[in-house]
Amino acid sequence: MVTEKDIEQFGKLCEEIFKQVSRDVIGQKEVVEGTIIAMIAGGNVLLEGVPGVGKTRLVRTLGRVFDLPFARIQFTPDLMPADVTGTNIIVKDEHGNSAFEFQPGPIFSNIILADEINRATPKTQSALLEAMQEHTVTVMGVSRKLAEPFFVLATQNPIEQDGTYPLPEAQMDRFMFKLLVPNPSLNELMQIVDMTQKTMAEVADTVCSGEQLLKMRETANQIPVAEEVLRYAMVLTSATHPDSECASEAAKKYVRVGASPRAGQALISAAKVKALIKGRFNVSYSDINELAAPVLRHRIKLNFEAVAERISADEIIKQIVEEVSANKNKYNR
Repeated sequence: MVTEKDIEQFGKLCEEIFKQVSRDVIGQKEVVEGTIIAMIAGGNVLLEGVPGVGKTRLVRTLGRVFDLPFARIQFTPDLMPADVTGTNIIVKDEHGNSAFEFQPGPIFSNIILADEINRATPKTQSALLEAMQEHTVTVMGVSRKLAEPFFVLATQNPIEQDGTYPLPEAQMDRFMFKLLVPNPSLNELMQIVDMTQKTMAEVADTVCSGEQLLKMRETANQIPVAEEVLRYAMVLTSATHPDSECASEAAKKYVRVGASPRAGQALISAAKVKALIKGRFNVSYSDINELAAPVLRHRIKLNFEAVAERISADEIIKQIVEEVSANKNKYNR
């Protein structure tokens, strides 16, 4: 049972986490909040933005703030699956006898930065699939459990398409959020340059351990969700399917394939964390609405009409949210 003291402690810890991250990352409030919500909820994050907007710096800072081992994997076309997961090597003992010994790869860390993930071949990208979903790594028939908490924070550049391999749907679906990292404003740019002239190193202090993070996740899991709010979140997920009983007009017109059940799970898990950050005991409709874009934007596939009219996934999601919000009483029994 979650007590008022638990919520107070949760809020204070989140406040300190945001404060320390802001020492190293200027602006990007929505991106920072989304990444921290996903980490507490136990999800993976895909950060999309042009080079130099602070994606890698944000991930390194989070490693410092949460005091968790951090590994950076630079994805390139020649990266092999064994370079990610590790492999068995032959070693000799003092008697000259040979034996296989497992050499763990960089994935055996708590925070994984998969830098420019769409530059690796599908075979290497798939090496992350099991780790992201099951938190295990299987090499030569032996499964090894990854240390908790475990997160994959991947980055990709939306502009360069040469020499890239778009992520398959199965892998995209394993990211709780897809966060768009915008270019900084003029004032933010001045602050960034001023800060990095003094030092390029991160200065954030550790305020939360891995154990505390897992306890925060446990607290969030116990937050109740009213049946009406749960139904609303599921209707919103279902409304992205053009052939669903709850299909929205926007989905019928612009969507080819809607969001998977994982989207519904992500909406509820993340909304619980968001409610706690706001100091509330329960999930509200506004929590669901605010999280709809990061949860759904990479899970819906647009049809030719949407592409021809140059309508983005975010615009379609906004229309779906407005339509479902206006008719929410219709779905309550």
